[in-house]
Amino acid sequence: MAAASGDMRAAMERSVRERVPPLLTDLYQFTMAYAYWRTERHQEPAVFELFFRDNPFGGGFSLFAGLHDCLLFLRTFRFTDQDVEFLRSVLPPATEPAFFQFLRGLDCSGVTLRAVPEGTVVFARVPLMEVSGPLAVVQLLETSLLCLVNYASLVCSNAARFRLAAGPRRKLLEMGLRRAQGPDGGLTASRYTHVGGFDLTSNVQAGFLYGIPVAGTMAHSYVTSFSSLEEVRPQTLVARNGDPDPVDIISLTKGWLRRVCELLGGDPGKISEGELAAFLSYAIAYPQNFLPVIDSYSVGCSGLLNFCAVALALCDLDFRPVGVRLDSGDLCRQSVEVRRVFRLCSEHFSVSTFDSLIIVGTNNITEQSMVELNKKENEIDVVGVGTHLVTCTRQPSLGCVYKLVEVRGRPRMKISEDPEKSTVPGRKAVYRLVDAEGHPFLDLVCLAVESPPEAGVSLSCYPLMCDNARVSVIPAQVTCLRQEVFTKGRVTHPVSSAAETRVKVQSSLQTLNPRHKRLQEPDSYGVALSEKLHHLVTEIRKGSSNNSHFLLPN
Repeated sequence: MAAASGDMRAAMERSVRERVPPLLTDLYQFTMAYAYWRTERHQEPAVFELFFRDNPFGGGFSLFAGLHDCLLFLRTFRFTDQDVEFLRSVLPPATEPAFFQFLRGLDCSGVTLRAVPEGTVVFARVPLMEVSGPLAVVQLLETSLLCLVNYASLVCSNAARFRLAAGPRRKLLEMGLRRAQGPDGGLTASRYTHVGGFDLTSNVQAGFLYGIPVAGTMAHSYVTSFSSLEEVRPQTLVARNGDPDPVDIISLTKGWLRRVCELLGGDPGKISEGELAAFLSYAIAYPQNFLPVIDSYSVGCSGLLNFCAVALALCDLDFRPVGVRLDSGDLCRQSVEVRRVFRLCSEHFSVSTFDSLIIVGTNNITEQSMVELNKKENEIDVVGVGTHLVTCTRQPSLGCVYKLVEVRGRPRMKISEDPEKSTVPGRKAVYRLVDAEGHPFLDLVCLAVESPPEAGVSLSCYPLMCDNARVSVIPAQVTCLRQEVFTKGRVTHPVSSAAETRVKVQSSLQTLNPRHKRLQEPDSYGVALSEKLHHLVTEIRKGSSNNSHFLLPN
């Protein structure tokens, strides 16, 4: 049962404060902050933007995630005496003592954050977050904000791809905690894979913090720890229908096992007694939650027969077994055979509960194997995914960057020898243009001072990375993509729960044109600069090339 919402909010705030203290950053943020302070530039108004350069996994989109944690981080950002004393020990000895007093009084009361709503479908090179405030402070925030957004957005996008591959019917269970990159990676993965479309998690702490439904029953170690029916304690179970007399469930199960073997042609000599003991022991402990893993020895010769016998005994006592888990071999083929046996038992023994038993598949599932699963005949109801989900095997990082775009009201631009690493200067507004069918088709990046585009009115723009090619478009609808979410030390927009953001993800994905969300070879989504912004970029580039003679004598 989930903790009360107030308790969960407090626990989440503590979690973020403990996981992301102000010292969780790179040292050069402090050396730059000191240099700004030393030259009395630390209070200059500055604007940074956070974005990524390429859509992940070779896909056509990403999902923006991590904003929730960013807001909690900003709200609690403050250096302690212990933090400042440690910084004294690691910064160069020439650092003036007054700088540490400055750090001790620092907070985010002067910071404003404008961001895309969490859970929104986003695209490469679109500014997701705009962070404005005193230069030294917004510089110090860089690494922490990148850390909070990079992995959250990546794993959320990975989860969404798994959901697209699985289709809407099948339930998905995230079970990657043991394979995650440390405890924080495991918690972040559980939260944001749920946001991205997974239904359940095995991570109990994530269930407590974020209200995600948790699931899990037994591992192979539990099954193999038993060797004899003598180890089953107690050996009786009271029926659910109110009969107070305990029933000898071992004898009842043995009787059912003989009948199941006769029905299915099973060889009693190949059935594992230890496996049967494990199933019985668990069924006695949790008669309403009986879902064992059945491939510890042999699915066809032992596991499935033992499950059916124990499940039929539970049905006799008015309990409802849940199903089975398959964790090795050809999951599709085995699931079809398991379902055939369930239907046969249902019909032969007149036990309708067997018609609703579920089959869980877990066996090193990848996105590609999920796609293949849907191409083959199978009867799998729930798929559990671990390693390839939480570690994002196909791409380990989203590559978000945090770049300066304005200081003292003047645009700033990084002009790189690698054109892909050049930045777009100036404070901006971002608009999503939607076609007549309701599908987004272009994100337009404008200067903040420009008038917004209008629905039904033609506009000219310059697609990014297209060598000055101008295009004209007519949007049917226009949406302003970013909103103010933090200012003057306060969160100004309601913080969404994982469940609420999950709904936002599915809604945002549904609006996306199918050609943009194809898992393989999607069409590229358009991102363009307004005419005025394109002109600014061109002028700054020209100015940079003409402004390199400052060392020449007068």
